[in-house]
Amino acid sequence: MAKALLDLLTKQFKDAVLETHTQHGDETAVVDAAAWLEIHRFLRDDPRTQMEMLVDLTCVDWPERERRFDVVSHLNSLSKGHRLRLKAAVGDESDETAEIDSLTGLWGSANWAEREAYDMFGVSFRGHPDLRRILLYPEFEGHPLRKDYPASRIQPLVPYREVDNIEKLPPFDHHEGMSFGRQTHQFGAEED
Repeated sequence: MAKALLDLLTKQFKDAVLETHTQHGDETAVVDAAAWLEIHRFLRDDPRTQMEMLVDLTCVDWPERERRFDVVSHLNSLSKGHRLRLKAAVGDESDETAEIDSLTGLWGSANWAEREAYDMFGVSFRGHPDLRRILLYPEFEGHPLRKDYPASRIQPLVPYREVDNIEKLPPFDHHEGMSFGRQTHQFGAEED
């Protein structure tokens, strides 16, 4: 079925499917970034494909390439029993235009995966409902999974924040987070 899936995708999106290949049983389609959302919508909604699950979404950094980043998604059809990897190249030498459409309107699981890709690589997702850092603090400078990020870089110090002063956005509210409170004593200090 996987070869038939690639053939169907190539037939449906002649100009947008740039390349297909199979390696170790994994089928991959390299697609035009402009058709990213449309292709994913087709794969999810068409009864011949029924890709109900976005398994993963990430990026790969190729600093020597003209289009520096590959955005990579892994799709799975639970009902049909097939899977597919899609790749799209984005960005340019300036690193400021690495942008692609968000898949959050199709799969809820895209929300945090896209935020992680944004946080770690700096790739933006057009139409994402809450595109902000997810693993690092807001003042963090740069994107640490880029291959040109210096391992010895020291980040600026930020002031300590009290838990009560952190404004939490949905899906979190004031009841979530460090419910057990912060420890105020020094480790190794003698107890009374």
